Amino acid sequence: MKKILYTKFQNIEDIIADLMKNAAIRKAITRANLCKFWKKVAGEKFAQNSKPYSMMKGSIMVIACKTPTVAQELMLRKTQLLVKFKPYVESLDMKLTDLKFDAKKWVEEESEENN
Repeated sequence: MKKILYTKFQNIEDIIADLMKNAAIRKAITRANLCKFWKKVAGEKFAQNSKPYSMMKGSIMVIACKTPTVAQELMLRKTQLLVKFKPYVESLDMKLTDLKFDAKKWVEEESEENN
């Protein structure tokens, strides 16, 4: 019986390098990284009651808010939030022109007890 050798495996570094050549994947990863900074930018109090939801055309980040009151509070602090975001945006070589706060986008995450 002839032995079959499987030698055409690709290592993980090559797979990731191939994925990173795709502009859409690169953009999605960069946006996801930017969203990770929300807690630092907004502060603990607001991070518990809001979270990044999506990015719109024109480099506008949509923030889902737990209540309309939270959305209003964040709206009043929008200029400060954009200034705080600036170093993170620049380090990721992105643009962030505006923030939009929307209480209708809020979805409670399932707790681990329900899983």
